[in-house]
Amino acid sequence: MDLSPTLQKQLLEYQRNEITEHYVYLNLAKKAKSLENRQVLEQIAQEELHHYHTFKKYTQKEVAPDRFKIQKYYWISRIFGLTFGVKLMENGEEKAQENYEQLSEAIPQINTIMQEENEHEHVLLELIDEERLNYIGSVVLGLNDALVELTGALAGFTLALQNTQLIALTGLVTGIAAALSMAASEYLSTKSEGQGKDPVRASFYTGVAYILTVILLILPYLLFTNYYFCLGCTLAISVVIIAFFNYYLSVAQGTPFTSRFLEMVGLSFGIAGFSFFIGFLMRLLFGIEV
Repeated sequence: MDLSPTLQKQLLEYQRNEITEHYVYLNLAKKAKSLENRQVLEQIAQEELHHYHTFKKYTQKEVAPDRFKIQKYYWISRIFGLTFGVKLMENGEEKAQENYEQLSEAIPQINTIMQEENEHEHVLLELIDEERLNYIGSVVLGLNDALVELTGALAGFTLALQNTQLIALTGLVTGIAAALSMAASEYLSTKSEGQGKDPVRASFYTGVAYILTVILLILPYLLFTNYYFCLGCTLAISVVIIAFFNYYLSVAQGTPFTSRFLEMVGLSFGIAGFSFFIGFLMRLLFGIEV
C-alpha cells in the first residue's frame, strides 16, 4: 500500500506508542506482587505488541520505544499506584483513538485495535486489586477533615494570636489531637461496618493523611514571621492539596474533577473565613493582646 507522507508519519507515531506501552505493561508485570495482576498486565502487554506489528505491516519499519515515557509511567505507577499510572497512560491513548477512526478506510484492522484498547481499562478496573484504592475512603476522610478543620482553625488563630510561633504550636497540638481522634473514630467505624476492611489499616490511612496535611498547612508559620502572609500561603497550599488529590481520584476512579474540587475549596475557604471573623470578634470582645 502506498502511504502518503502524512499518513506514514501518523502511523509511525502510533506504532511507537504501542511498543512503548508494551514495555510499560511488561515492566509493571514483573514487579506485580499479585499473580492475578501480573497475568492481566502481561496479557495487555501482548495486545500492545500485536498492535505494534499491525502498524508495522503498513509502515514496513521498525520503531524504537520512547524510553523516557517507559520510565515516566513506570515510576508514576510505582509511586502513585498501578491503577493511577495505567489509567493516566490510557487516557492519553483515548485521544489517539479519536484519530484512529480517520484511518479505518486505509487500515481495515483499525476497528479491532480500537475495541481492544477500550477493553483495557475495564479489565484493569475489574481485576486489579490495589490496597491504596480499597482504603481511599479513609484517606479522603483524613484529608478532607484536616483541610476543613485546620484551615479554619489556623485562620482563627492568626487573628486571635498574631504570633507565628504561637499559631504554629497551637495548630500543631490541635492537629495532632484531631488526627488521633479521627484515626480512632475510623477504627471503630470500620470495625462496626464489617465490610472486609482491616480497621487498623483504615485508621492508619486516616491518621497519616490527617497528619501530613497538618504539617503542610502549618509549615508557612514555621518559615515566615508575617502571619497574614503565612495565612495566605496556607490557603494556597490547601488549594494545591485539594487539586492534586481530586486529580488523582478523577484519574484512578473516573470521578468528576471540577465539581469535587470546587466543593472542597468552597468548604475550606468558607470555614476559614468564618473562623477568621470569629477570631476578630474574640479579640474585640475580650480585648486580648498577645
